[in-house]
Amino acid sequence: MLALSADPSFAEEAERPAGAEADSSAAIIVTARRRAENLQDVPVAVSVVRGEDLDRAYTVNTQGVTNLVPVLNYSSANPRNTSFTIRGLGSSVVAVSQANDGLEPGVGFYVDQVYHARPATAAFDFSDIEQIEVLRGPQGTLFGKNTTAGAINITSRAPTFTPEANQEISYGERNWLQVKAAGSLPLIDDTLALRVSGLMTRRDGVITNVRQGGHKQNNIGNQAVRGQLLFKPSEAFQLRLIADFANFQNECCTQVFVRVGTSLRAAARQYPSLAAGLGYVPPSTNPYDRLVDIDAELGVDTNEGGVTAIADWDFGPVTLTSVSAWRFWNWDAANDRDYTGINIQVTQHILSRQDQYSQELRLASNGDGPFRYVGGLYFFHQTLDGRPISIYGPQAAYWLIGPTFTSGTTTVNVPANLLDGYGTDGRTHFTTDSYAAFAELNYDVTSRFTVTGGLRYTHEKKYGNYDSPVFGGPELTGTAAQITALTNARLSILRRQTYEARDSDGSLSGRANLAYRFTDGLMAYASFARGFKSGGINMSGLPLTSANLPALTTAVVKPERNTTYEVGLKTQFLDNRVTFNLTGFYTQVRNFQATIVDSSQTVALRGYLSNIPEVVVKGIEADAVVRPVDGLTIRGSLAYSHGEYTDYPAGPCPLEVQTAATTACNLTGKPLVGLPRWVETVSADYTVPLGKGGNLVFHADTAWRSSYYGDPSLSRFTLIDGYNLTNASIGYRSDKGWEISVFARNLFDKDYLQNLTIQAGNSGLIVGTPSDPRTVGVTFRAWQ
Repeated sequence: MLALSADPSFAEEAERPAGAEADSSAAIIVTARRRAENLQDVPVAVSVVRGEDLDRAYTVNTQGVTNLVPVLNYSSANPRNTSFTIRGLGSSVVAVSQANDGLEPGVGFYVDQVYHARPATAAFDFSDIEQIEVLRGPQGTLFGKNTTAGAINITSRAPTFTPEANQEISYGERNWLQVKAAGSLPLIDDTLALRVSGLMTRRDGVITNVRQGGHKQNNIGNQAVRGQLLFKPSEAFQLRLIADFANFQNECCTQVFVRVGTSLRAAARQYPSLAAGLGYVPPSTNPYDRLVDIDAELGVDTNEGGVTAIADWDFGPVTLTSVSAWRFWNWDAANDRDYTGINIQVTQHILSRQDQYSQELRLASNGDGPFRYVGGLYFFHQTLDGRPISIYGPQAAYWLIGPTFTSGTTTVNVPANLLDGYGTDGRTHFTTDSYAAFAELNYDVTSRFTVTGGLRYTHEKKYGNYDSPVFGGPELTGTAAQITALTNARLSILRRQTYEARDSDGSLSGRANLAYRFTDGLMAYASFARGFKSGGINMSGLPLTSANLPALTTAVVKPERNTTYEVGLKTQFLDNRVTFNLTGFYTQVRNFQATIVDSSQTVALRGYLSNIPEVVVKGIEADAVVRPVDGLTIRGSLAYSHGEYTDYPAGPCPLEVQTAATTACNLTGKPLVGLPRWVETVSADYTVPLGKGGNLVFHADTAWRSSYYGDPSLSRFTLIDGYNLTNASIGYRSDKGWEISVFARNLFDKDYLQNLTIQAGNSGLIVGTPSDPRTVGVTFRAWQ
């Protein structure tokens, strides 16, 4: 969709400094098929954003990319629960799957050719980015880890043998401060080059905690650094070493009152009655007042980093590429999971440590002959250790259990402090080993007709161990029957689970493609692709059997199987001043990973992940780039997607139909969660020469999404209204290598919801994360 520079792992190093103006009419070079190709010659659906476009749009993280790429959707209650979907597929069950260490995302996230296994690493701010490619549809052939929905492929700027440096500082409302710097220089002429880059972002909180005297929460505190060496002793060999570290330390992420959804359960067990019984009134019922009164600790402390080595050997007919990487991710966060000033849950932590190792070897043909191919081997190993901690407070029994509890033939009055100090301090251990062999061949039947075929076989082994002992709570008194009933009341909320599970699976995936170029400016293609999203092991607890033991049959989640049919047109005309690409697709997913609810416990429903028979998504996507006059570039995208659960016989029930006896609801024929039917984006960049050694530069981008459901139950109370977000900037760029500009994020101060969460315990309270208010600031950039 947008122009970019070539991936430096495959092409010559860019000589243009990072801060300088890019040529918007230059050929668009992508590496979607693991070699550098003109986007208009590649018969795949891919959207691309240059690093310069990220700078112009003040896009500082992957969430912001959704404002430029309509098929990419983002949801995140906190960084750990980061969820991306492409065409509605990926990780649409945010609250369950992304907090579950034994499961994988459906959208692959790659940085410098290395797969990042945990979606949370996509929440960090960008640093020194060359380009971002968003590949739509199954990536079951050439990319390191199979994904059903697509991939986000990020390339950082490489070292250059020409000295360069660029700096940027931005300051805006709410003490928004962002500092970026990068520099590259040769250590040995034309042989060894060094590049160092760094970033720091700060911003005050946008949500006010009235319980803490107006203290601001949901602030931003990010920093990142990357160092690189490029060793190129000859034209036939180069080695790129990359080491990076990023840190995210914020007092976040709380959510605000949005609305109360009513159900068919007893009125006394719903939010209005429960809150009235405690005399509790939320600080505001308008989410855009951005007020909370949470009373538990809040904060996020997470970091990630690693080392990558990318080596390329050009043997003439072929190039051999090796990509070796080790990465880690640490996570700790404190949350108030009841999202109120009521003392229901006093501590919530899920500490995690992840390490991953990967090795990829690729052999790619060189030149433009009739046969072109890429093949290779891939290995991935992951270890993830977690420590879930959850402790309840003095008002938890009132809120979650009620005044009485019946166990068998015994009914007891529930002491108000029954759950006070009751909790778990668990341990989880999860490992993955993945092995794959892959190959793809392109054959030019004629100079205009090309056939492509590719296959990949992947074998994976997974192991998970889960243990969540319980502790605490006041000593129980009464008769033996009463003590047993009170014990069961506690266990209905939280009980020890200990289990382990293993899974081993092999899968074949691939794609076939036919492309025909009618003219130099018009190509049509049709493709068929099979992909899969790896299965996994539930590492967040299981539903119980009739004997109150973990149901081990639900421990393993089967892989998703994706079949996608796609047709497309790629066109350029009017001397390449107009680029217009059109894509139509039909996707069927079997064994779709979705939320299942066990309602055998009528007090606290247990949600877990399993498989449903089928989901279908179909749609049309259009991208256009127009350069009507010199200096003006207009980009537009429109996506229509219709996603449907075509076979979902036992899904979670919406709030409005829940009763104490509710078990499951048939969601067949219902729309896919998290998928807006319509999305459109438009952006414009205009450069006006001033004739005095400088230019006036203008940028604006706007994105609109139609309404969509924010929870897998598809309750009408969780419908997120459609919204429009607009950003803009205007500045002066000097020919001497500096620029100053004024920017506005959320220019029209639009209020909208980024996500919704139903409060645990099914009281009917629905909370969410409101949009950030308008931020106006100033930026100074310099480069050489």
